[in-house]
Amino acid sequence: MDIHWFESLESTQSFLLAELKASRLKAPVCVGAVSQTEGKGSRGNSWIGKEGNLFLSVAIERSSLPEDLKLESSSIYMAFLMKELLSTFGSNVWLKWPNDFYLGEKKIGGVITNLTGNTLVCGIGINLVSAPENFGKIDIPISAYDLTKSYSKLFKNLPSWKLIFSNYQIEFENSRVFFTHNNNEKVALENAVLLEDGSLQCDGQRIFSLR
Repeated sequence: MDIHWFESLESTQSFLLAELKASRLKAPVCVGAVSQTEGKGSRGNSWIGKEGNLFLSVAIERSSLPEDLKLESSSIYMAFLMKELLSTFGSNVWLKWPNDFYLGEKKIGGVITNLTGNTLVCGIGINLVSAPENFGKIDIPISAYDLTKSYSKLFKNLPSWKLIFSNYQIEFENSRVFFTHNNNEKVALENAVLLEDGSLQCDGQRIFSLR
């Protein structure tokens, strides 16, 4: 997978989506930046970070993803790939359902996914060297570019959704003390049931993981 690396972008996600639409870039491809000024997070929130933190977006054709991976599961899948990679470097990061990276009780990053045509675009932001107030940063020394290179290599041989899900089922228990959002409303995860497609059965409603 080719990596296009920039000193600064408004948003790796917005840039990659625009380049794909204009046919200047083609999946599989990765875009990263040293700094980002107008990053996008979940539910329309901003994710603006300082130099040295991780800002990357990956585009991959749906046909290149595992056959058992449903689109609704893609946020969990892409995020858990990164979480497992960070674990190999010694990090204690964990994934809060469905797309937030945590250390202990502090959020350190997150994932956002978009579908454009038959291409899945996944943006990832993680605090590697600095964090805003009330947020945390990673517990290992690693550069954004090195992490981007390692992550892009994972797409040569992607694990099945079944394997990712079997590992994530155990980790999901850490999410039970938190809330998630559904239609801009807070939903407690204490009694949620994690279904095989990555969605939740919670308070009589089904909540999907796509973000």
